[in-house]
Amino acid sequence: MLRRALLKAVAIPGYQVPFGSREMPLPYGWGTGGIQVTASIIGKDDVLKVIDQGSDDTTNAINIRRFFGRVTGVATTESTPDATIVQTRHRIPETPLAQGQVMVFQVPIPEPLRWLEPSATETRTMHALAEYGGMHVKLYEDIAQHGHIATTYDYPVIVNDRYMMRPSPIPKFDNPKLDGNPALMLFGAGREKRVYAVPPYTRVKSLDFEDHPFTLPG
Repeated sequence: MLRRALLKAVAIPGYQVPFGSREMPLPYGWGTGGIQVTASIIGKDDVLKVIDQGSDDTTNAINIRRFFGRVTGVATTESTPDATIVQTRHRIPETPLAQGQVMVFQVPIPEPLRWLEPSATETRTMHALAEYGGMHVKLYEDIAQHGHIATTYDYPVIVNDRYMMRPSPIPKFDNPKLDGNPALMLFGAGREKRVYAVPPYTRVKSLDFEDHPFTLPG
């Protein structure tokens, strides 16, 4: 079921696909979605790297890496170039990814419009009609108040010129790494029972305005 959901997610970049999230050996909020995605794609010849906030040495990263090492018997690594699968929480590695690699993101809340519209029914309609004006208003309010877009993480993006996507709560300066990345990006939200994807070399554009383009902190 999850593999079918992932295939659909890859076929429709940025679109949130529901799946039947299963019970996992850790509580929601600790990477259950990412673990399920990794478990569904990992094979005996894969090499797994797990990072949390960019570090290999946090408790969460170590526990997930050990879990897969013991359960699947696959090799693990702390080297990004040596990994075929990189599971991450809140960061994209500084080392550029390559074609054939897969990034698996742990996502707490997949819906980018959640804080603008709490109704899931309404947000699905907004995505279907590409009604994203509310998010532009939110960003404009930042400009009116601060003189610039003050959002520093979880910055919304448009994938393949169609769907708005929440890039997991990665920092704003990681957003450009999503655009045209040669690796396959898979996002899993266990608690919310959603997966979505960014295929290799897909256009990913951070929201901005003509007179206030997307910029990174100097």
